Amino acid sequence: MNYREIIYEEEGVIGTITLNRPHNGNMFTETMCHEIRDCINDIRRETRTRVVVLTGAGDRFFCIGGDKSGLQDTRLYPGVLPTLEIYESIDRLQKPVIASVNGFAVGGGNVLQVVCDLTIAKETAVFRQVGPMMGSFDAGYGTWYLEDLVGKKKAKEMWYTNRKLSAYEALEIGLINRVVPDADLAHMTRKLALEVADRGAFALASIKGAFNARHGGVSGLSRVSHDLLLPQYLSTPEANELKASFDERRKPDPDAIGS
Repeated sequence: MNYREIIYEEEGVIGTITLNRPHNGNMFTETMCHEIRDCINDIRRETRTRVVVLTGAGDRFFCIGGDKSGLQDTRLYPGVLPTLEIYESIDRLQKPVIASVNGFAVGGGNVLQVVCDLTIAKETAVFRQVGPMMGSFDAGYGTWYLEDLVGKKKAKEMWYTNRKLSAYEALEIGLINRVVPDADLAHMTRKLALEVADRGAFALASIKGAFNARHGGVSGLSRVSHDLLLPQYLSTPEANELKASFDERRKPDPDAIGS
């Protein structure tokens, strides 16, 4: 599929989504949000890809949040970008998503890397939440998931003071997983992605679903049950006997259903 504001490439079992607005800080637009969502949903339906990498074009910006300049005539709600559709699609994706932070991760861009399963960053990357100092906020993924990573006090400090964090400061408080030299980011990202891809796909999907179930409420629990547990149950002697007895209009064999 051709996209206007992102680039999607596959190399073996690794799929890479690149936010492609480097002239404007790789900021979200309505188009970009929908393209990322659609791309991830397409990845969900295929089995070629084992791990997804999310990064920004250029060498200065990962993503610095949302560009609201074009929302006047196309907005769903006043002044709101459909960023939740990106975060939700990452959560629903049964494959690990690695943020490869190649520069500034600010505002919604920091929330984006927070929502990803793992984050690797170059040494000169910068992390920051800026909402309250510029008339915005994220009272959902940007707070709950951030608190999970760094704890309530640190999360509040990030939102209340809007201080910049270096890559090593982010690593120290648990905001990200790894820091690598700038020149090694692409290579080390791929190395990490391939390491993860060597693990069992079903096991990884189960672990990711379990981590997300707590925040997802009934949706998260249903995702674990429907996507991961139900297929296993459907192949059991109990399920097979119940289906057969229903089709044949007879009582099920008690030995087959465990009673």
